[in-house]
Amino acid sequence: MATVVRTRDRRRVVVYGFQVLAVAACYYAAGRLGLLRQLAVGDAVFTPIWPPTGVALAALFVFGLRCWPGIALGALLVIMSLTALRPAALGNVAGNTAAPLCAYLMLRRTGFRTGLSRLRDGVALVFLGALAAMLISSTVGVGTLVLTGRLGADGFWPVWLAWWVGDAMGVLLVTPALLLLAGAHRAPDLARWKEALVLAAVAGGVVPLATHSGISLLYLVYPLLIWAALRFQLAGSVLCALFASVLATVAATDGTGPFAGLTRTEVMFKLQAFNGSMALTSLLLSAVIIEQHNTRRSVERACQELVEVLEHLTAGEAPPGRAPVDGDGPPGPPGRR
Repeated sequence: MATVVRTRDRRRVVVYGFQVLAVAACYYAAGRLGLLRQLAVGDAVFTPIWPPTGVALAALFVFGLRCWPGIALGALLVIMSLTALRPAALGNVAGNTAAPLCAYLMLRRTGFRTGLSRLRDGVALVFLGALAAMLISSTVGVGTLVLTGRLGADGFWPVWLAWWVGDAMGVLLVTPALLLLAGAHRAPDLARWKEALVLAAVAGGVVPLATHSGISLLYLVYPLLIWAALRFQLAGSVLCALFASVLATVAATDGTGPFAGLTRTEVMFKLQAFNGSMALTSLLLSAVIIEQHNTRRSVERACQELVEVLEHLTAGEAPPGRAPVDGDGPPGPPGRR
């Protein structure tokens, strides 16, 4: 028996080690992907979307709090890939680890559901998971730059704002997509696939036009988001918003399309306003639609149960689950009372 227990404990340790390494690898890969596109604000360079924050928060919901060493290890690997390891880097690692941890704890405290099936879940992810929790990573990260002399005090607020919005966009755009992927159980039917392919084809033509045209056509993305949310709920709207955000980020960092001729600060504000409004639209609209569908299904079930009860009563039978009482059933032949 002792041998069996030790084997199980060893297996748990091995599984836990693989989970931590997997989280670290995904965090590092997301970080390298995010660093492909950068913008300069003041004396610092930042990424408009920082995917590792979304990866970290999704990993916490999938594996639990025990995977936090993987987040810290991934953040350390990203920093080491950019610069030599210094004591100040530990502050960035701490901030990048603490921010998703606080987001996870706050969301769990509010009863957050990873399926984002309620409006309150979308609101909580936006305001607690993204906007509030990411204040930690941005404040710690930019504060470390100022304290170490790598950034002047007068450049604190522009860089802090860019850092905060980039981390928040990572949560708003990446976390829902990963939670959706982790919770997928079955593929949609053939009819849904046909409409999904049509939507993908339309998005493949409209989104590049909207994000790279010299005429400001970014508003063309919103009808696609509404279509995706109405027909495919969270899956469609989140993927559509992520696709549009990636192409808009490419256009912004290249200085083309609607971002041509703007200063770096103007590009940052315009891009993040577009990304933020898309993320809010996709999350909140799909949450409202899912909530309405769930309410309708509940009403339909209640009506069906009521119809069944009425049918039994009309037939003179006791409804299912209720024992017959005096007076139930058809009258018997006359006899003694």
